[in-house]
Amino acid sequence: MADKDSIKVAKDFHLGETPEARGFFLKGSAHYDWGMKHRLSQLFNPDTGRTIMLAFDHGYIMGATSGLERLDVTIPPLAEHADVLMATRGGLRTCIEPSTKKAVALRCSSGSSVLRDDITKEVLAVDAEDAIRMNASCLAVQVYVGSENECRTIENLSQAVNIGNRYGIPVLGVVGVGKEMARTPQFFLTATRLVAEMGAHIIKTYYCEDFEKIVAACPVPIVVAGGKKIPEKDALELTFNAISKGAAGVDMGRNVFQAENPVAMIKAVRMIVHGGATAQEAYEYYISEKGE
Repeated sequence: MADKDSIKVAKDFHLGETPEARGFFLKGSAHYDWGMKHRLSQLFNPDTGRTIMLAFDHGYIMGATSGLERLDVTIPPLAEHADVLMATRGGLRTCIEPSTKKAVALRCSSGSSVLRDDITKEVLAVDAEDAIRMNASCLAVQVYVGSENECRTIENLSQAVNIGNRYGIPVLGVVGVGKEMARTPQFFLTATRLVAEMGAHIIKTYYCEDFEKIVAACPVPIVVAGGKKIPEKDALELTFNAISKGAAGVDMGRNVFQAENPVAMIKAVRMIVHGGATAQEAYEYYISEKGE
């Protein structure tokens, strides 16, 4: 054991050096505590400030959708090329190896299935203890701004933010678009800013016209949702446009696992998000990989 006789006289205090004023690489995150920043550094690559989320939480509302019939078969080959796995606790616990080193965006809100006309009535379904047991890197909560159940979903978000701030877990506020909501720049300006002001640390939303204005008006990072399946070339152009207009990443689901070659597709997305490739360069890569 150390004892007082072995203590050396401290002498190098660097008195002539002013301590560096360290911020943080991620927008709006400089004043968070250490644990929160550590989790954000798992979600976003500190070298690029960006992320690729692989969403496969669709079963909580859609059931066994095309491409996700077997999570244990489909997801592991794709996870290697993603930064974050966005999933439900049931999907993770039953189908994903706990040895994965990937960050986890845990789906914490739940509600009606697609069999109902109104899917906006959700509750906060995961409590703090289970999120911690799952070692969640962030809590994902759906918010339906402008819907009949707007207030309820904002309450869900607020509860999640309280939990997240208490335990140092970021909250991903997911801007949901119900049937009555128009996908206009004004709507997304309102929704993203509202969700950020309520305390969400990351926003997930859709790409739209004047997207750079939505990014500028939002004080925290925005990740763009892939949405419904579109042709691979269009999905890569969506990725490039979102990143070039200021998005901090993309959250791709159906446009990856429903692609003709899902592994080649997520690798092409990665070329754009982290490698600075153009949409055309990424598409040419996809075509060559798909051929092999």
